[in-house]
Amino acid sequence: MTKYDFILMSGDADAFLEKLQSVGVVDITRSLKPIDEESEKLSARAEVYRDALSALKEVEKAEDPGQKPTDFAVEVMETVRDKEAIEAQLPQLRKDADELVPWGQFDAKSFDRLKETGLKLHFYKAKAIDPAWKEQYALSEISNLGGNSYFVVVSDSDDYDFPLKELPAPDRDYAAIEKQIADLEAQVKEKEHRLAQLKWHEPVIQAELDKTLSKLDLHLANVAGEKADEDYITVFEGFAPAENEPALHDMLEKENILYLVDKAKADDNPPIKLKNNKFVSMFEMLTDMYGRPKYDEFDPTVFISIFFMLFFAFCMGDAGYGLVLILASLGLKKVLGKIAPLGVTLGIATTVVGLLFHTFFSVDMLTWSWLPEGVKRIMLPSKIAGYDGTMVLALLVGIVHICLAMIVKTYQSTKVKGFANSLGTWGWTLLIVGGVIVGGLALMGVMDKALTKWIVIVLGSLSALGIFFLNDLKRNPLLNFGSGLWDTYNTATGLLGDVLSYLRLYALGLAGAKLGEAFNAIGVQALGDGGVGWIWFILIVVIGHTLNVAMCVLGAFVHPLRLNFLEFFKNSGYEGTGRRYKPLSENINN
Repeated sequence: MTKYDFILMSGDADAFLEKLQSVGVVDITRSLKPIDEESEKLSARAEVYRDALSALKEVEKAEDPGQKPTDFAVEVMETVRDKEAIEAQLPQLRKDADELVPWGQFDAKSFDRLKETGLKLHFYKAKAIDPAWKEQYALSEISNLGGNSYFVVVSDSDDYDFPLKELPAPDRDYAAIEKQIADLEAQVKEKEHRLAQLKWHEPVIQAELDKTLSKLDLHLANVAGEKADEDYITVFEGFAPAENEPALHDMLEKENILYLVDKAKADDNPPIKLKNNKFVSMFEMLTDMYGRPKYDEFDPTVFISIFFMLFFAFCMGDAGYGLVLILASLGLKKVLGKIAPLGVTLGIATTVVGLLFHTFFSVDMLTWSWLPEGVKRIMLPSKIAGYDGTMVLALLVGIVHICLAMIVKTYQSTKVKGFANSLGTWGWTLLIVGGVIVGGLALMGVMDKALTKWIVIVLGSLSALGIFFLNDLKRNPLLNFGSGLWDTYNTATGLLGDVLSYLRLYALGLAGAKLGEAFNAIGVQALGDGGVGWIWFILIVVIGHTLNVAMCVLGAFVHPLRLNFLEFFKNSGYEGTGRRYKPLSENINN
C-alpha cells in the first residue's frame, strides 16, 4: 500500500472526491458512524430502501399496475405497516367470535327493551340442564356445543339467585363480528396485492439504495478530511495499492492536485487488500470471519485453504457424502453464489479422503469383493501400530499443523524483529519442530541410535540457550531464565492439549459413520424379503443419510474453523487486527 496526503482548497473538496471516486482505488480514512445531519439523513434513507427490499423479498410478483408513485420504498413500508396493524387486530377478534358462537344471532337493542319492562337476561353454561331448573326458572336453551349447553334465564326481581356462575352478557352477535373479521381479512389481501404490485419496482428501489450509499460513502469521505488554515485548506489521508499508482498519479497531475506520497507503514494502520490465486481466494471469507492481518503480518488464507479443506474432509470422511456436496453445490449455484465453488471444492476433498478412508455412505469399501486389490492397497489401513488408522492420521496431521504454525511464527518474528530479537522463538521451534523431525526419522529407521542421540543433544542445547538465556538480549539474564521457565510451563501444558484437540477430527468422522451405519442397518431390516420393503428401505436410507449429511456438514465447518482459529493462530502468533481495504468507488460493492 502507498500512503497519500491530498492537500486542496476546502471549496474544491467535493469535486476532488468525485474524481477520486471515479478512479475507485483510494481508501479514504473516514468516520465509522454518521457524524452530522447530512450523513444521518442519508443513512436513514438507505435504511428505508433496505427495509423495503427485505419486505419484498418473499413477495410473489403480480401484474404491473402501471402506477408511478413518487417513492416506491416509502409506499412499501407504509403498506407493510398498515398490513401488520390490521393483522394485529384479528387474533382477538377471532377469540371473541369463538366466544359468541354459542349465542348465535341476536339484536343487542332487545336487551335494553327488556330492561325497560323490568326483565333481565342471565347467561349460563353447563354440561347438562337440570330439569328442576326449568320448573323453577324461566329458562331457554340457546345451543349445545362441545358437550356444553348454553342457556339464558329471565328474571324480574333483584333477589334473583341461580346455582351457577353467570357468564358476561354478549355485547354483539356472531354475525356482526364475523363481518368485521371478513372486512379486515379483505383489507389484508388488498395490502398483500399492493405489495405484489410493488414487487415490479424492486430494481428501482435497488438503484436508489445504491445511489444513496454512494452519496453516503462520498459524504463520509468528505467529512473525514482534516480542516486546516481556518477551514480554507482540507487535507485528506488515503491509501491505494502500489500497482494502481500510474492511473491515480495521472488523474492527480491532470487535476493539478497537491499530494504527498509515502510508503505505508504498520503504524499508519493501512487497509489490507488480500492477493491470492483463484483457489485460495475462495477461503478469504473464513479469514475475514476472524480478522484480516495487520500490515506487517502474514496472510493466513493460504494455510486455511489447505488445512480447513483437509479437516473438513476428515470430519465428513465419506466419499458418498462428498459426491452429495458436489451435486448440491452445483445444483444450488444460483442460490449459493460465491459459496458454490467452495462447496464443490470441499465436496471433492471429502470424496478423495472418503476413498482413502474406504467409506461410501457408511459402507466399508474394503468389503466389496469386486473392488480391485490394487485399489484397496492404497486405502488407509484400519489399524496403524495397533491403533485406529484415522485416529493416528488425525494426530499426525495435527502435529504437522502445529509445527507449521511454529515455523511461520519464527519466520514472521525474524522478519519483523530481526534474528537477534527472535532467539527465544527460534529455540522453541528448534526444540519442538526439530524434535518431531528427528523422532520421525528415527522411528522410520533412517538414522541410527548414536546419530539420533547426538542430534538430540545439539538441538536441546541450542534450544535451551535461546529459551532460557537469549530470549531478550536487553534484559537481565536472571529475568530471562525466569521467563524461560514460565514459557516452558505454558508450552508443556498447552502443547499436549493442542495436539489432542485434533482428535475431534477422528471423533466427528467416527460419529457420522456410525450414525450412517445405523440408518443402513434399519433400512436393511425394513427391506426384509423385498417387495414393499424396498419402499421403506429407500425412504429410511435417503432421509437418514440426508439428516446425517446436514449434521456432518455443520460439525465439519465449525470444528476445522476452531482448529485454525485457535490452535494454528495461537502457535503462529497471528493477531488478525487489520482493517479491510475499501476504496472510495462509484460501485459500492467494490
